[in-house]
Amino acid sequence: MKLEVCSFTGYKVYPSRGRTYIRGDGKTFHFLDSKTESMFHQNKNPRKLAWTPIFRKIHRKGISEEVAKKRTRRNVKYSRAIVGLSLDAINARRNEKPEVRSAARLEAIAKLKAARKEEAAKKKAARAAAAPQGGNQKVSKMQARGAPTKVKATSR
Repeated sequence: MKLEVCSFTGYKVYPSRGRTYIRGDGKTFHFLDSKTESMFHQNKNPRKLAWTPIFRKIHRKGISEEVAKKRTRRNVKYSRAIVGLSLDAINARRNEKPEVRSAARLEAIAKLKAARKEEAAKKKAARAAAAPQGGNQKVSKMQARGAPTKVKATSR
């Protein structure tokens, strides 16, 4: 006994049942009944028809055994030391009071400002030492970089 498979739904078609359609190019289609044949000729998509097994499979309908759901792995958080700081130092900073933390921040900012001021003073002194002593001359940016200057010829 040879069983055919419906070309539209995928159901088994038993002998002496269903319909067979042979297209002009010679391809043979077997259908369960006139309904499936009609849907095929209307170019309906069996995945969009709720009564077809393909639709039911795609939309997970009528699955008797529910597959055990995969457990999602939870990320475990570890506290690790950072280069230059031990874990104890990190925890101490985390647990210190806001007043202490703000005082330390202000102190660090003051220290940075002092260092920048000192650096600016050094640069100023270096510029003063390197500047020409010839008085108050205007020097263009190009001349300061060492580019050759153009001499304007004036008629007297």
